[in-house]
Amino acid sequence: MSEQLATMRAGGRVAVVTALEAEIGVLMRRARRVIGERARQVHEDIPGIAYLMLGFVRERGSVRATEIGFAFHVDKAGVSRHVQQMLELGLLAKRPDPDDGRATLLSVTAEAERRMAAVAGERRRRLDERLDDWSDETLNEFVDLLARYNELLADD
Repeated sequence: MSEQLATMRAGGRVAVVTALEAEIGVLMRRARRVIGERARQVHEDIPGIAYLMLGFVRERGSVRATEIGFAFHVDKAGVSRHVQQMLELGLLAKRPDPDDGRATLLSVTAEAERRMAAVAGERRRRLDERLDDWSDETLNEFVDLLARYNELLADD
């Protein structure tokens, strides 16, 4: 723990919450940078937001573009632009929605799946390497606390 963080903790709850806010800021800046790097590993031409959208589609199997827009708070034009780019790059495929012939379902291609799996495997390997000196108990506690924190943010 840094000396600055130790000093803040000694200052009471307001100081601790301030320190937490600062650490979350650091995490967010690093995450933004890493997302861009991972996007380029999947394909050099996609931006970070498209990589995140691709991951969203991958997790769900197939989705409508409107679901992507809702999940990412991106307007229809923004989603359409990213989807079109990923279709052209062979990362997404589209097919008619069997429940509504007017709608289209998007899914990741086998190539996108292969590329994303490789990036995810490397990501987990590096994370495990960085946390190598954490005990299983500490790591489990961190995961539990982070999950609790994320639950608190679910409505934001």
